[in-house]
Amino acid sequence: MDAILADLGRLLLKALPTFFLVLLLHFYLKHWFYKPLEKALEQRRQATEGARQAAQASLETAERKAAEYEAAIRAARAAIYKEQEETRKQWRLEQAGAVEESRRKASEMVKQARVQLAAEVAEAKQSLAGEVDRLASAITETILRGARA
Repeated sequence: MDAILADLGRLLLKALPTFFLVLLLHFYLKHWFYKPLEKALEQRRQATEGARQAAQASLETAERKAAEYEAAIRAARAAIYKEQEETRKQWRLEQAGAVEESRRKASEMVKQARVQLAAEVAEAKQSLAGEVDRLASAITETILRGARA
C-alpha cells in the first residue's frame, strides 16, 4: 500500500505542473477571452434591448398619431357633412322661393290673361252687336226685295 501511495504521490507531483498550467490557462482565457466576449454580448444585449424599447416607443407614438389622425378625419368629415347639409337646406329654401316666385308670376299672368280675355270678349260682343244690326238689316232688305218681286 505504501508503494501505491508513493506512486500516487509521484503521479500527483508530475500532474501538478499540468494542473497549474490548466489553472493558469483558465484565468488567462477568462481574462482575455471570456470577459471581452461577455462585454460584447452585454453591449449587444443592451443595444438590442435599446432598439426594442425605441421600436416600442415608436410604435406607441405611431399608434397615438394614427388615433389623432383618425379623430381629426372624423371631425373633418362631420364638419363636411354639416356644411353639405346646410348647403342642401339653403338650396331647398332657394328652390322653394323660386317655386313660390314662379307660382306668383304664373298667377299674375293668369290674372292678366283673364283681364285681356274679358276685354277681348267685350270687344267681340260689341263687334258682334254691330254686325248683328248690319246683318239684320241686310236680311230684312233681302226678304223685302224677295217679297216685292
